Order: sequence, then structure tokens, then C-alpha cells
Amino acid sequence: MIFRHVAIDSVAYELAPRRVSSSHLEEKLNGALVRMRLPPKPIELLTGINERGFWEPGTRVHEVATLAARKAIAQSGVDPSRIGLLVNTSVCKDYLEPSMAALVHGDLGLPPTCRNLDVANACLGFINGIELAGQLIEAGVIEHALVVDGESAGEIVDSTIKRLHDPHSTPQDFWDNFATLTLGSAAVAMVLSRADLARTSHRVNGSVAMADTANNRLCLGTPERMVTDSTRLLKAGVALARKTWSSAAETLPNWSHGNIQHFVLHQVGKAHFAALCQALEIEPTRCHLTYPNFGNVGPAAVPLTLALAADSGRIRPGEHVALMGIGSGLNVAMMSVTW
Repeated sequence: MIFRHVAIDSVAYELAPRRVSSSHLEEKLNGALVRMRLPPKPIELLTGINERGFWEPGTRVHEVATLAARKAIAQSGVDPSRIGLLVNTSVCKDYLEPSMAALVHGDLGLPPTCRNLDVANACLGFINGIELAGQLIEAGVIEHALVVDGESAGEIVDSTIKRLHDPHSTPQDFWDNFATLTLGSAAVAMVLSRADLARTSHRVNGSVAMADTANNRLCLGTPERMVTDSTRLLKAGVALARKTWSSAAETLPNWSHGNIQHFVLHQVGKAHFAALCQALEIEPTRCHLTYPNFGNVGPAAVPLTLALAADSGRIRPGEHVALMGIGSGLNVAMMSVTW
């Protein structure tokens, strides 16, 4: 999929205010870890995650997504009445219905002509949202689009810790639920515009995606729990990433190690990061790391990492940026952006 007329006008985020260290979670788990004869501090040691953010109790996901969206619209300078599409990509939902997109759309007061819908694809949802909005912009159907995502991990982490304290829980239960303990909370939003209307030089060049849905049960999540075969998921995800890289090299202009200055990866933890860099021969110094301070924030990870890297001055105008992610399901997406 190639784009020639799609620009990123802004990326904005809302960070969860409650900072929760891995040491704090390990202290809450201590009795269960002792009973199961597991290492006393496995989370930070194995994942490299020092801390993550949680929202205050009672916070609704659509509320924080709306906050990020307001910031993105303000930064873009786009008249909200001209936004033709709102896509919500959150894994977390406040209700089964209405859609999260409808809640954010209503809170923002967007016009009735603005389409709104949810796109769900695990940790790849935001990239898919950019693709969908980009196609409508490219076709001339809309001029501007808003992609939003809000994630909240506090409740599922708390329920997982409580469940692991059950005297009948086993070491295997701990490892099955271990990925849940990497989760964090954040909200992010992006305004996309037709290139000739954009205030920035940031361009979406195109994207590729591949699926391996024979591995669609390696990570199964509900609002209360997430059970993951982390070893098999990592192995299958990296194998699919290799194939997707080859497809990107054949499809996307200038997609090569020599032509990409920055890699913005969906981040789970240090093992996932190291395995992906090794498999794709990516220099770790070209990656902006967010997992040590934010954990795994699902679909919000790629746009949040992009925004933080840009805000820090690390990514400069004109540089080639690769947005990449692996999502349970199993799916991989890679997107080319010229900043």
C-alpha cells in the first residue's frame, strides 16, 4: 500500500499519572512468589521494565482518549468541523456498546458528517487506523482524520496479582499470566491530513502487513485476565516479522537498513526488543526505547514512542522512520514515514 498524499499533522499523548514500579508489583506478589518457589524479583529482571503508569481509579478509557485527541487537534490547527473520520483503536473498552469512537466523537463535539468507528487488531490497531484513514484521504473522500487510542492496565494487573495469590495457583499459572504484569496505561491521538493542507512535512509513504493466524491463540485476553504463551508468541512473531520485512523491502520505497534512520517499535520488554533487533539486523541505537518507563501500552506504544522521540528532538524533519509492530493474532505491520 503506497501513499502519496497523506501527512501526519500532529501526535499528542496523555500519560497516566500514577507511577507504579516493578518493585512495587513484586512486593505485592511476594507471598505468592515464595509459595511457588519463584525468583523474588522476576518482572524487572526479565522485562527491563522499571515502572509504568496507571490511571486514577474510576477513570474511563474514552475520557483519556478524548484528552489526547483534544491536544492533537489543537496542535494540528485543523478546524474540528473539517475532520471527516474518527478511528478508535483501543484494546480497552468502557462498554461493549456503543463504540469507543462514538463516545470520543460525542465528547469532542465533532460534526455529524464525521464518520466514527472502532478498529481492533490487538497491538497493531493504531497502525491499521492510520492505514484506513490514509486510504480515505488518498482517495479524496476526506481531508482530515483523527486516530485515537486509550489503554488502561490497572484493573487487569490488580486482578492478576489477586488471582496468583490463590493457594491453588501454580508456577505455570504465574508464567501464563506474566505478560499481564508488563502492561501500562496511556492515551495517544494523531491527526492525519491531505498533504497539500498539512502544516507539517511529515508524510506517510506506505505500509505492508502479513498474517499468521494459525497462531491465533498464543495470547488470549479478557477484561480480567490475559493468558500468553510468551515463548511461542515471540518465536512466531519474529518469524512473521522477517517475512514482513522482506515484503516491505520489495514494496516500500527506500525500505532498507541504510535508508532508515529511526525504528519505532511496538515494545513489550527487553527480550522482545532484543530478539526483533537481532532477527531484523536493526541497530538498537536507532530505536527509541519507551518500555523501561511505560511498559507495554498496547496499540498506543508505536504512536507514543514516535511522539516522545520527536518531542525529544531525536527525530528530525526529513528523516526516514519505520513504524513496526507485532500483534497477537498473529499479525505484523510495517509503515514508512518521512518526518
